[in-house]
Amino acid sequence: MDTDELRTGLSEAGLSSYQIDAYVTLLNLGSASATSLAEKADVPRSRIYDVLRDLEEDGYVETYKQDSLRVRASEPSKVFQELQSRAETLSNTATEIRNRWQQPGVGSHRISVLKRVETVIERAEESIRDTTNQVHISVTPDQYYELAPALQACHENGVFVSVSFNTTHEEPTELPSDEELDGIVTEARHRHLPAPFLVLADREIACFAPHKKLAQYGAVFEDETLAYVFHWYFEAALWESWPLIYTSHDDSLPAEYVNIRRCIRDIAPLLSDGATIHATARGRKIGLKQTQTLSGEITDILYATGDHYEQDQIPSLSSLAGQATIVLRTDDGKFGVGGWGAVLEDLEADRIIIESVSYPNDGGDE
Repeated sequence: MDTDELRTGLSEAGLSSYQIDAYVTLLNLGSASATSLAEKADVPRSRIYDVLRDLEEDGYVETYKQDSLRVRASEPSKVFQELQSRAETLSNTATEIRNRWQQPGVGSHRISVLKRVETVIERAEESIRDTTNQVHISVTPDQYYELAPALQACHENGVFVSVSFNTTHEEPTELPSDEELDGIVTEARHRHLPAPFLVLADREIACFAPHKKLAQYGAVFEDETLAYVFHWYFEAALWESWPLIYTSHDDSLPAEYVNIRRCIRDIAPLLSDGATIHATARGRKIGLKQTQTLSGEITDILYATGDHYEQDQIPSLSSLAGQATIVLRTDDGKFGVGGWGAVLEDLEADRIIIESVSYPNDGGDE
């Protein structure tokens, strides 16, 4: 029997296309990690855990933990018995399987609705380990401890980790100590209200599950536009108005930012006081995937309500909800630097590094 016949037989046995792709690939590999199998089988990573769970329930595969979730094909006799037991119903189910396969699913839109919150957390852990720039999470203390190893791994690789802890008065939970946050978290805040589980990995993936009192389901969004919506929900509802309980930042330079709006809020009063600020911005040219690094002096900041010279106070988050631009003067001229979703600027920055801050006649950096 060739591969095409094998796939046809598995389809008639009731397996979906993704299940077939994963199982046939696994038969050739013997064993593999879940993420590696998803890549080799061309199964969306947001779907692989549900696919493996269904295959395991039907006796086709076995999963086990070894640093990460791994999978191997089950002993074939189990599959033989399963196929034989299905023989009497194949004629009735084959047509339905083919019909459902022809229907476009939610996965074509890179959105997966999951029945188990545990699956959402597992997917979030994988996305955290793949993060290269920043990760925002909204979690209970217990969920934090579950994700801490993955967060530590990405933090050690220079990723900015922002954690919003949520607790309830009905079920008070002790927050992690500074020692339990050190080396894992960049900044943490505490929300004294229940909140959904949320993980935003870089600018690509959002893993979401409602607070457990509301519902037990979740969703994974592999879409930058939808992730941007969750980003603003995190900033406005889960971060901005809640007290800071931990930070690894200090007043020394250089100072790094992954959020241009937080950078603008910090440097606005310095520019108003006449400071000279030199900075480096790294990111992508607008409209292109090409990376670019710009270094020079910050000469201006622009945002929705006008530049900072017209303001007597630090810009509010709402005033920065629209345009938020840093004007950087380099040896090649002036360039506009924006943040996530920038369209008016020359550069969409992933990192902004404040190299030095000096004032007239002070002869040094702040």
